[in-house]
Amino acid sequence: MIDDADRKILAALQRQCRLSAQELADATGISSATCWRRVKSLEDAGIIKAYRAILDREKIGLAVTAFVHVTIERQYANVVAAIEKKIRARPEVLECYATTGDADFTLRVIAKDIADYDRFLQTFLLELPEVGQIRSSIALREIKETTELPL
Repeated sequence: MIDDADRKILAALQRQCRLSAQELADATGISSATCWRRVKSLEDAGIIKAYRAILDREKIGLAVTAFVHVTIERQYANVVAAIEKKIRARPEVLECYATTGDADFTLRVIAKDIADYDRFLQTFLLELPEVGQIRSSIALREIKETTELPL
């Protein structure tokens, strides 16, 4: 279980993961050595899964975000596993969730433009086995986007 000191460390790292041990210690009010040990412990426990750079997708030419709801005809275990494996392999799928309700899967997909997204639909999603229905919602603008979890 994490305590208040761990929460301070995690909150600081979520905002800026490139802090030095001393900067992290200063930001959290914990000694540098203690801070380093706690970070290592959080990493070893899998609470800190990875460190990444967050890119501006529009500045690198990925202007379209689509939320895609996929319904499959029959939910055989082998069919679902095959779909999940293929979805995991697609770099334009940033997130995929098995969901309740009208859709079996909800995906967040990025593309250069609408034509690029259409190619993704035609050459990938519509080719998946047992796909019954695909509904897409295209994001018009981003209101909030964060990777920070509430601590």
